[in-house]
Amino acid sequence: MSGREPSLQERYAPDNVCFGCGQANRRGLRIRSFAESEDPFGEVTMEWTPQPHHEAFDQVLNGGIIGTLMDCHSNWTAIWHLMCRDGRDQAAPCLTAEFHVKMRRPTPSRQSLRITARAVESEGNRVTVEAQLESRGEVTATCRGVFVAVGPGHPAYERW
Repeated sequence: MSGREPSLQERYAPDNVCFGCGQANRRGLRIRSFAESEDPFGEVTMEWTPQPHHEAFDQVLNGGIIGTLMDCHSNWTAIWHLMCRDGRDQAAPCLTAEFHVKMRRPTPSRQSLRITARAVESEGNRVTVEAQLESRGEVTATCRGVFVAVGPGHPAYERW
């Protein structure tokens, strides 16, 4: 899936410099999220392959990197949800209001990882997203987060 063009980030925020999802950040993780449908509650997926410098210890991915992957991908899931729900043609700048990650088992660091996420609740500018990280079909981490679209006057409003 990661070979598809363009990702949500490339299409709607090509100049974003976020460490996790910014395509303009050459030193970042540069994740690429893909909507599987235009259903506001549909699945958004990503695949990403760690490098050795992302490890916590030999062949195990660092927990902070896991959190970043899940946070950014879930945020883009919330953005896509709002776009579909509200008929928007541009990405609303969203921020993380709260985010909880559960590490289920060590995540291997020498193979491709897959994260699936979907919005499970939304009201106004707030979207709750649930996601899971898989390695070779095994769930290694899950998360639930609340993301908020910000408006004019907020420092992140015109970040892309």
